[in-house]
Amino acid sequence: MECPEELASPRQTRPIITLTTDFGTAGPYVGAMKGVILGICPEVRIVDITHSIPPQDIRFGALILADAAFYFPPGTIHIAVVDPGVGTKRALIYAEIGQQRFLAPDNGLLTLVFERGPVGRIIRLENSRYWRPEVSATFHGRDILAPVSAHLAGGLEPSQLGPEISEPVLLNWPQPIEGSDELAGEVVAVDTFGNLITNINAEHLVHLGRPEELEVEILSQRLAGICRTYGDRRPGEVVALVGSAARLEIAVVCGHAASRLAAQVGTPVRVRRLSPAQ
Repeated sequence: MECPEELASPRQTRPIITLTTDFGTAGPYVGAMKGVILGICPEVRIVDITHSIPPQDIRFGALILADAAFYFPPGTIHIAVVDPGVGTKRALIYAEIGQQRFLAPDNGLLTLVFERGPVGRIIRLENSRYWRPEVSATFHGRDILAPVSAHLAGGLEPSQLGPEISEPVLLNWPQPIEGSDELAGEVVAVDTFGNLITNINAEHLVHLGRPEELEVEILSQRLAGICRTYGDRRPGEVVALVGSAARLEIAVVCGHAASRLAAQVGTPVRVRRLSPAQ
């Protein structure tokens, strides 16, 4: 299948395909996927979101994908490959969420993007006509997801990919526990700067009080007030702030909070109102 002639016109918006994987950049894997895509639809623009998801870390992949995908133009096709079950009976799916389109293993990787809704069609990839002729049991990103994405970019109607499904696999994503004057959450990710990203978001905090009235507790640290940005405090200071994705995070200014605090995914975090004496 070739790209329609109108996609080649500079007056037309070229289709976009993004890639989010745990492949790293040292091996041939990312390049192979791009080669397959361009061999079918050479007019497509390919954007790397990241290839630095920790190996097999589906939860971290779900977080990164949800935080990045919805900034792209409507109709963008997002391939996400964090797939410890590759070659098993787990399905591969196509999903329409908001104005974005996703291709991924049905292993919970799309959990957080489903929350961004509204959710349209979810289709199980079963029509091998749009796959590579030979499919490796260990590289479905190259042999199934890449060619399917290129055919979609070229105008393929998604209903040709397979049957619709209604119950995709979802992760058991931890939710904070809300009390009258306290929130109990946990660290859900550690970013590349060592910042501890929690499952407590800005909306949760609004119900507790103003940022300067709150205390954040993690391990032995009690942080008075939630600051606006890292530079509001001195280098080396442990701070709590709401990051760019509207999630509460704990950071060390010009440092690495995960190492400094010996914290990790699952470490409890509590937010409470400061008492008047504090």
